[in-house]
Amino acid sequence: MPYPQILEQLAQGDFTSGLVVFFALMIAHALCDHPLQGDFLALNKSRHYRPGGSGAGSNIIWPYCLTVHALIHAGGVWVVTQRPLLALIELVLHWIIDALKAEGVTNIHIDQLLHALCKVGYVIALAYCF
Repeated sequence: MPYPQILEQLAQGDFTSGLVVFFALMIAHALCDHPLQGDFLALNKSRHYRPGGSGAGSNIIWPYCLTVHALIHAGGVWVVTQRPLLALIELVLHWIIDALKAEGVTNIHIDQLLHALCKVGYVIALAYCF
């Protein structure tokens, strides 16, 4: 079945289509968090990372790196859901969730759980709001 039909069926409340879209969102998330992130963004998206070592100055590029990383994720959400509003929401939420992890407020497990819950929210939004 063509993907646009799956989104249509989801909008009509089809549970199976919701699972397909959730699976696609999680695949996009895995691609964006691993091969599309790379070491440079993974390290520099934290304000606590010191490129020259522990005695080096501050990491002034962290906001840019975190934003680029969140934009990559927003692109994944946009491709899968075909909804720019959900991509914008992903940009903001992904930025906040990853910033919380960098600050030590959450850990990798809570971080990934929150990202997955965002994807659940997008599926629900597609089913009932769009």
